[in-house]
Amino acid sequence: MNPIQLLDYAGVAVFAATGALAASRKELDIIGFIFLAGITGMGGGTLRDLVLDAPVFWIWNPTYIIVCAAVAIIVYFAAPLVEYRYRLLLWLDAAGLSAYSVLGAAKGLAATGSATIALVTGMLTATFGGVLRDVLTGEPSVLLRPEVYVTAALVGAGVFTVADISGLDGTLAALISIAAAFLVRGGALKFGWTFPRYRSRPGRPPEEL
Repeated sequence: MNPIQLLDYAGVAVFAATGALAASRKELDIIGFIFLAGITGMGGGTLRDLVLDAPVFWIWNPTYIIVCAAVAIIVYFAAPLVEYRYRLLLWLDAAGLSAYSVLGAAKGLAATGSATIALVTGMLTATFGGVLRDVLTGEPSVLLRPEVYVTAALVGAGVFTVADISGLDGTLAALISIAAAFLVRGGALKFGWTFPRYRSRPGRPPEEL
């Protein structure tokens, strides 16, 4: 099994775990766990493949569905033993985002040869599953939280694209890119890194605009 395939399975599993943890916060049944794990784990990759007009990955390889279901069942029984589940969800999401930003960029680059498309597919793959998870569970969307999120996916996709075009070994390029994305997202979670927020009238809070 090549490193990209391993990265793909790992990304799906980690994102599936965040979906299952979100299900635990909502106290859903086992079917709800599996559903949210599948949507979160495979949502971003599905959108990527549709955009690229490529065969949807989990249709030609149902192992991904099994991975999501297995992760959901494990979390269903293990979640009551885990403290600070929401914090764990955020950090697992950061790990999944980091891996999937690189995987999405790699697939976009392989399919089109375009660095621009690689950046877009990297960001879509890394963020869409988390967006679906939050919408379905009624949580504030990751896109609307103040700390850096999409930027971390852009960093991972960008570093990988530059490294790949420069001829760096694929495995090394992937590891460096994942680390870069995780550093940005992890720093945002740990230190609250943000960009300045928009104000249509300087000095007034958003709720008054």
